[in-house]
Amino acid sequence: MSGRHLPQRVPIDGYGKGGFRFGGMSHRGSLLCLPSGVWAWPVAQASDIDEQTLQPVFAEAADIGLFLLGAGRDRWIMPEALADRFRELKINVETSRTGTAVSTYNILLGEGRRVAAGFIAVD
Repeated sequence: MSGRHLPQRVPIDGYGKGGFRFGGMSHRGSLLCLPSGVWAWPVAQASDIDEQTLQPVFAEAADIGLFLLGAGRDRWIMPEALADRFRELKINVETSRTGTAVSTYNILLGEGRRVAAGFIAVD
């Protein structure tokens, strides 16, 4: 994956107003938090999530035990084809609102778990 990123795993310090704070910096837009670091994610709403936007997650599957997907302010049910892809790669996946996913991510990251996340920015 190319583009701007922070090449380390860090907790999310805050979210809202269309972005996130982490690692002493801020970012407007959605994020992917992967074992390789924190990346800008070109997803504005849950309907943007597909095989292509999740490709960076699938590429690091060997280092991920749980993928948390913060789908914005609303609940979202992952399409079965995407859920099947996560099962094939032996990655557990949970979807929730962004705030819930951020909290869970920070806890599991602090415990040293093999967690990754995709967070859709909220206002």
